[in-house]
Amino acid sequence: MEADTLLPRTELLRRAVELGPVLRANAQASEERRRLSVDTLEALGGSGLLRMRVPRRYGGYESDMRTVTEVLAELARGDGATAWTASVWLISSWMVGLFPDAVRDEVFADPDVRISGILSPGAVAVPTAGGYLVNGKWSFNTGAQQSTWNVNAAVRPTPDGQHEPVSVLIPMSDLKVIDDWHAAGMRASGSVTTVAEDVFVPAERVLPVGPVIGGVHPLQQDPAAPMWRAPFMPIACTTVGATMYGLAIAAQDAFLERLPSRKITYTEYTEQSAAPLTHLQVAGAAVGVDEAGFHILRTADLIDAKAASGEPWSLEERARARLDLGATCLRAKEVVDVLAGASGGSSLYNSVPIQRIERDIKALNLHAIMHPDTNFELYGRLTCGLPPNTQHL
Repeated sequence: MEADTLLPRTELLRRAVELGPVLRANAQASEERRRLSVDTLEALGGSGLLRMRVPRRYGGYESDMRTVTEVLAELARGDGATAWTASVWLISSWMVGLFPDAVRDEVFADPDVRISGILSPGAVAVPTAGGYLVNGKWSFNTGAQQSTWNVNAAVRPTPDGQHEPVSVLIPMSDLKVIDDWHAAGMRASGSVTTVAEDVFVPAERVLPVGPVIGGVHPLQQDPAAPMWRAPFMPIACTTVGATMYGLAIAAQDAFLERLPSRKITYTEYTEQSAAPLTHLQVAGAAVGVDEAGFHILRTADLIDAKAASGEPWSLEERARARLDLGATCLRAKEVVDVLAGASGGSSLYNSVPIQRIERDIKALNLHAIMHPDTNFELYGRLTCGLPPNTQHL
């Protein structure tokens, strides 16, 4: 097992590339099912790629951020919903790596375990003997129905009468699922609502979120491991942004694949590829793809460099991670807007991938942590000398 925990980036990327045809072939079936198809789920699990953020001592790879970003982007070239769901599972595995040994021993007994998770606190954890009683609900809970565990956000009372955010790790079997995911984009992500009704959570499965957001992990069980030497938000932003980068590439792939067989109806262009307009569109999209990659990979490399050096994160660097995520989302949307608009009426059919790619990109641009304007405003505030208006840095 130890040899498997040292897999290089090239091998993990090779596995991601091999999954591409499987993901593309099952993308429509996943959409219709509103969660990943059985074939996709089995192929993803069999690839070992969900081990990238699992502790090495449990058979995980503890992959660096650049590797995670490139692998997820490659998965998104095959299917954006698969990459998005995998990104949530990877972030949640990273989070569970901060829990005490007894918890990790239980959860990571299967190193390919799937753990879904939510950052927004939608529940209250009330102290009781040996732990907490949790009540509340979490919407947009990606991959929950295909997960074994759920690491969700809640608040618990503090001695001064206030509340503090915590992560609560709950078996999916303890939660009620509301199958309400009927969406225009990211349809295959299975982002349903989950509900906790008087769920008992042992004290060891409750983790304060403040130190995790701040990058100070007092419960970190492997202090020598570089994977946890970063604040949570830059890691999360880069992980989810990788899907947007991959979707931008997927839009480019989908357009160029159909191009040789297309004309421009009601014009004299019997070959769309001969039109100067097409040349401008393709070139502009290529620039957008490159810029999306620049921003998300810049933050990935910064995470890895600081993990290796031990240098602290400045407030500006934290905000820049949010800026880079927003820029990646914006550039991906610009790419697909151009290429989908150039794909003609026939691209409306479900069998043509670019319509799904366009819907998935638009859906992710609406995500609260990914919305470009929100991220740009945050960075601009700091640049103008104002304090941040969020703790999620």
